[in-house]
Amino acid sequence: MKSNNTLIALFISSLFILSSCNKKKEQTDVVETPVENVIGENTEDDLIDDNGDPIIIGKQKRATLESDPYKKWFDVSYKEHTLDTITMNSIKEDLANTDITVFMGTWCEDSQREVPAFFKALDLAGIDASTINLITISEDKEAPEDLLEGKNVEYVPTIIFEKEGNELGRIVEYSIFSIEKDMAKILKGEDYKHPYAE
Repeated sequence: MKSNNTLIALFISSLFILSSCNKKKEQTDVVETPVENVIGENTEDDLIDDNGDPIIIGKQKRATLESDPYKKWFDVSYKEHTLDTITMNSIKEDLANTDITVFMGTWCEDSQREVPAFFKALDLAGIDASTINLITISEDKEAPEDLLEGKNVEYVPTIIFEKEGNELGRIVEYSIFSIEKDMAKILKGEDYKHPYAE
């Protein structure tokens, strides 16, 4: 009986999250999942990460990652990343003409390391963070509003680069050479395979 109640509570929590995101979607193009909507009144273990921080899901702004409680890891990873200025200067124009989608988990150590480094590299290139499609997902690789549909995201972070609707390539979980060099290889059409490519 207790397990049935837990399943019902999880189902209701999932409906609550989905409905709150749908309401936000009608108001704005960017859906930020407020902490209170993620946790709700009955906190479930799968909505809190190992550090006790809320796991947010949905379409986000970079500013969300730069706010508490996520700024503690965002700021550290951003500061610690050493920029490859030569590589970034060589791909500024390519980046400006590329659609980029980032799938990440606020609960994921790889995301906590790679995504701030990625934004630091974009800052150097003068790329406006608001042009990046930033989507946070659950530990079960789920997100509301079919944000994952057709994207084949198995590991996070997954950073997808597209031009005119065609995927150029993706960085998955961690960079092979460096975040800057991996981006350059993808954008210049050089041979590049992420760690899980077949």
